[in-house]
This record gives sequence, C-alpha cells and structure tokens, in this order.
Amino acid sequence: MDMTGFETLAIHAGQEPDPRTGAVTVPIYATSTYKQDGVGGLREGYEYSRSANPTRTALEQALAALEGGTRGLAFASGLAAEDTFLRATCRPGDHVILPGDAYGGTFRLVARVLANWGLEYTPVPLGDVDAVRAAVRPNTRVLWCETPTNPLLGIADIAALAGVAHDAGALLLVDNTFASPYLQQPLALGADVVVHSTTKYLGGHSDVVGGALIVQDGELGEQLAFHQNSMGAVAGPFDAWLVLRGIRTLGVRMDRHCANAERVVDYLTTHPAVERVLYPGLPDHPGHEVAARQMRGFGGMVSFTLRGGEQTALKVCELASVFTLGESLGGVESLIEHPGRMTHASVAGSPLQVPDDLVRLSVGIESIDDLIGDLASALA
Repeated sequence: MDMTGFETLAIHAGQEPDPRTGAVTVPIYATSTYKQDGVGGLREGYEYSRSANPTRTALEQALAALEGGTRGLAFASGLAAEDTFLRATCRPGDHVILPGDAYGGTFRLVARVLANWGLEYTPVPLGDVDAVRAAVRPNTRVLWCETPTNPLLGIADIAALAGVAHDAGALLLVDNTFASPYLQQPLALGADVVVHSTTKYLGGHSDVVGGALIVQDGELGEQLAFHQNSMGAVAGPFDAWLVLRGIRTLGVRMDRHCANAERVVDYLTTHPAVERVLYPGLPDHPGHEVAARQMRGFGGMVSFTLRGGEQTALKVCELASVFTLGESLGGVESLIEHPGRMTHASVAGSPLQVPDDLVRLSVGIESIDDLIGDLASALA
C-alpha cells in the first residue's frame, strides 16, 4: 500500500513489523558483525555495523521518506553529518557561502577546522538573494542555508537560493533542523541536500545525539554513503532507535510546539521589558511571506531582545524555572538560553556575533499557562 500522509509515514516508513516475531517496533540490533553465508555471502548486505546496521537502516529509510528523498544517512551528530558532507563534496581551495547568522557550531567547523584544510567561506545574509548571488565565486561549491536560522530566526527563500546555486554549478544544502520535515520540505523546493541535527525535533526528548543527511540524487547519495562509511561517524543502533521512537510522534509534537510558541509570542510582543520579538509568524517579520509560503507552520523557536541589555537578558535566563536553562532545543520540555554566552559563544568577535541582549526559547509542549506564568515571573 502506498503511504502519502506525513503522520502515517512517520510511524510506518522503514518500520515494518519484524518478519520473524511480528514485533511492531524496530529491534535494536546491538551487533558489530554478522555471520556470512560463505566468503562474501552477505545476508541482506550486512557485514559490519559501521557500514550498515538494520536499526540504522530503518531510521535512514524513515528520514528519506519524511523529507521526500531517495537516500537518508544517519550520523553520530549533526556536526558529523556536516563534516562528512563538506569533505565529500569540497576540496581544498573550494568556497562555501554561509548564512550571515549561521549556527555557531557550523561556523566553528568551517572557520576553525575546515579552513585549516583549505576551505574558503563567506558569510552572507541569505534573505538578500542579490547579495548571495554577488558572493558566488568560480570556486563556490556549496550554498549553505539555514531557514529559520539559529538564533535570529531569519528566513531564506529556498527555491530562489536553489536557482542561484544551480546557476553557479553549486549544491544547495538546507539545514532543516529548526523546521523539521513536518513543517518544511526543502528537497521539494529545489534543495540538493537536507541536514538535520536529529538530536532536536526528530528525536524530540533530549535523550539522544544524532545527525542526518537526506538527498534526492542517487549518485550524490552514493558519494555521501561512501564517505559516511569511510569516515565512520555513524549513528549507533540504540541512538538510531531513539530517533525512530521520536519520529513516530513528530507531527503531533510539532503542532503543540507551534501552538505554544504562538501564544508565547503574543505575550512577549506586548510586554514592556521586551524590545523586539523574532518569530517568522509575526506579520512584520521580514521573512514572513516567504515562511508562510514554504512552511506548514512557523515552528517552536522564539528569540527576543530586552530593553535592559545583556544583564537583564542573563537575569531572565536565570530566573526562569519551567523554562530550563540549557543548550539544545526541540525537546518536549521548554528551554531558555543566552546565545551570546552559550550556544553561539564560538562566533564572538566574528561577523556572526549575536546581540548580547538576545534570549532564545525552545518552546516545549507543557501547559501554555505554566509557560506564560514562568515568563511573567522571570521578566518581572
């Protein structure tokens, strides 16, 4: 039977009942090696779990289905996926265009690790397509897109950027972590590659670290799979199982994340201590029209700046209690953080430095009255 509904795919794609026992949950194949039926006689292609593991295979098939791709690859972390992609598709002397407010870990990987390997990069505000086009060089190989961006919630037009990248003979990669495949499907808009930190909304329970790449093109998929195996930063079977467990409830969780975030935004926009709220669902957000066109909803991430400056921002982060002070995002519990001192400390002093009065919220799925009450107490 063909499955087309997102929620149906999330529960069934790659996760057929076990043919031997009928188990409806994918087993955790905690094995490093597999018995071969004679020399070179592999059972269903399995020989060694760095190369392939049935639990990871199930996750990779589910990821491909949810993003509308043909090949999914699961990694030990989002940064492991990013590193594998860049080393597979770029060579020393190649050039990458980054978002002007890229995730700090991505910027650190490119600027402090791969730059030493010879990779060149230019940060550009991706909401300005003309600026992106002007930044293209003859050696540009990748246009790296986040939308929404972390932590300023900027929006980029995926279809327009795909045109710029393909005109230049480059690949468009979209980091879809903030949106999740439930809210946004970059491959359908022209992207070549989607990357996820599966730690976040896909896992959804703050109990696993992982990453993923999903592609449509078979040849590119084989190239990335070769590097995945050769570089070895693969997802272990238990981690793959945890992400699969999270994926099953992704749709209902994202609906609640979005609904709670919208209520939080309504509260923050009228609070006298708040200077500005950054959320693509707001009509005055510069990327609102694009986000409304390419996203199913506006997500669970909210950032805002405070009139009292950095010290007030730090105090609000410390006073919150239902919003747990912590890094990461996308779990069922709400988190609050100060990007300048926490997740984005690695970009301090660079063109990607974030405002010191910025607070970022990952709005969870708790009672909205408790969340707003907690913010009211912290902001008071």
